[in-house]
Amino acid sequence: MEEAIILKYPISGEDFTRAGEASSDVKRKLKQMGVSPEAIRKAAIAMYEGEINMVIHADGGEITVEITPEKIKMVLDDRGPGIENVELAMQAGYSTAPDEIRSLGFGAGMGLPNMKKYSDRMDIDTRLGEGTKITMVVNL
Repeated sequence: MEEAIILKYPISGEDFTRAGEASSDVKRKLKQMGVSPEAIRKAAIAMYEGEINMVIHADGGEITVEITPEKIKMVLDDRGPGIENVELAMQAGYSTAPDEIRSLGFGAGMGLPNMKKYSDRMDIDTRLGEGTKITMVVNL
């Protein structure tokens, strides 16, 4: 792999039937490229958690994945309400998901903590009323 591979995925808001398709596709492509199972696992979990958050909280958005020989960089850009208190949102178990989302088995408050746990670097850029851009990197 000489140059970066760029993958783009539009994410639909509140479409739980398709939630997870983008992270599954990235996982499949990384396997085909011979990326280590540990790096694939980390990237797939981190991206899946972010993808679900975009569906639950943000009316979707776009995920851009850049794969280079050094790293997998995932940029999740949504048009949601923004994260009011990032420090609070990073606490395991904290969730603003409504009851109907929880009844589907989502919204346990582990999304952001897992995204941080399974990426080597995570940056959150959020603006209330505009959206959130999360950049995660898994080193190869």
